[in-house]
Amino acid sequence: MNYEKYNGWSNYATWRINLELFSDMDVTDYFDELPTTEMLEEYVENVVFDYAGHFGLVEDYARAFLNNVNYYEILEHIKENYEHDKATENEE
Repeated sequence: MNYEKYNGWSNYATWRINLELFSDMDVTDYFDELPTTEMLEEYVENVVFDYAGHFGLVEDYARAFLNNVNYYEILEHIKENYEHDKATENEE
């Protein structure tokens, strides 16, 4: 796996998880407050593993991929979007 920057994100795994799970998410639909990185990681693991069952090697590869996700970077992106949305709401 290439660990260099990808599409402006710190790596491919971070970009892909943000794209697939967070890019269209309204954070208030899933969290009562702005999430922590731990909350993001738990959410991703629940989505990936609670719905996938147990597939041995496939799960091992998925966990290895998820270990490369930069949840701090995703959280910063979520915070920026949240603050932008709040500012836009206040202007209306």
